[in-house]
Amino acid sequence: MSRLAQTAGLTDIQQEILSTVRDFVDKEIIPVATELEHRDEYPQRIVDGLKELGLFGLMIPEEYGGLGESLLTYALCVEEIARGWMSVSGIINTHFIVAYMLKQHGTQEQKDHFLPRMAAGDIRGAFSMSEPALGSDVSAITSKAVKDGEEYVLNGQKMWLTNGGTSSLVAVLVRSDEGHPEGTAPHKSMTTFLVEKEPGFGEVRPGLTIPGKIDKMGYKGVDTTELIMDGLRIPADRVLGGVTGRGFYQMMDGVEVGRVNVAARGCGVAQRAFELGVQYAQQRHTFGKPIAQHQAIQFKLAEMATKVEAAHAMMVNAARKKDSGERNDLEAGMAKYLASEYCKEVVEDAFRIHGGYGFSKEYEIERLYREAPMLLIGEGTAEIQKMIIGRRLLEEYRFQG
Repeated sequence: MSRLAQTAGLTDIQQEILSTVRDFVDKEIIPVATELEHRDEYPQRIVDGLKELGLFGLMIPEEYGGLGESLLTYALCVEEIARGWMSVSGIINTHFIVAYMLKQHGTQEQKDHFLPRMAAGDIRGAFSMSEPALGSDVSAITSKAVKDGEEYVLNGQKMWLTNGGTSSLVAVLVRSDEGHPEGTAPHKSMTTFLVEKEPGFGEVRPGLTIPGKIDKMGYKGVDTTELIMDGLRIPADRVLGGVTGRGFYQMMDGVEVGRVNVAARGCGVAQRAFELGVQYAQQRHTFGKPIAQHQAIQFKLAEMATKVEAAHAMMVNAARKKDSGERNDLEAGMAKYLASEYCKEVVEDAFRIHGGYGFSKEYEIERLYREAPMLLIGEGTAEIQKMIIGRRLLEEYRFQG
């Protein structure tokens, strides 16, 4: 077991879960990750293995067939999985955001209908906020729902859905002006709809099209897609929580879970980059000795390990804060910001340690070098995180003059 990124105060059950996940990553993910990533192939066998381990129900309450574990346990599992291949952690991330939103905000009927099948992995979740012209300005959403009898008709185009093709349940945020007069603040006229669909691409249900996978620089294997709604009819009982106008708050609650997840991914990728760098530094010889014995390389390794440790500590703190029931947007923003930035830096240092070989697709670090940049923008850019952090700090340290 690595000396870095250890977590104090874990229960025996948490340690057993993490040990099981770590063994699965070492045996089933790391040996095949680079090959699958280069082919941009969905890791079905790995996903089936995660399903057998019960990981799709990790945070879902026991009464619905899940394991009822904490966000901390989930984040530590994500850290291990991302150490093997970040794309696999993305497959379970959006699933758990939707499950969390259902648990926290869903009606009893919605929980009873979806959560048992989500815990079993028979329903896979995805969530959708972004749009082609949206960027980080969620208040500018143009996709719209209009009430028509006992149904809503949804129209619009959404962007950047992780698991857009393979999922069978999508939580979609749209505008819904019904019951919200003109002049209502944009974030108070948004609603989350639970959209069931068939997995796959093309028209996956009447009025709903998943055009195909977006070709990406990295983060391959997992499908990232658009979602097009053209007269999509959704029953009123599929409004999350049963009441319109609460979608923005529901999504932001879920995104806090997502930001802890992205921080955990950054920690996992950084750990793997450090492992590759420190291993290569002891194997590669120059000037008659391993490059690890050169002071310049030792300085790099020291900086890399310190960043891994610091990012892990902040991620754990953010997860524990959320588990306590306290507001954690400050901690989640800090953890996501630091972990993603440090991940990029640690991966680049490992890349430099590899020298010219780091540029070869035969070496794993090449894959990590293309994956790390996604963390800089996923679940909110660094600039958005700094805005959140700055505003919260001003709330906490308000000058009394």
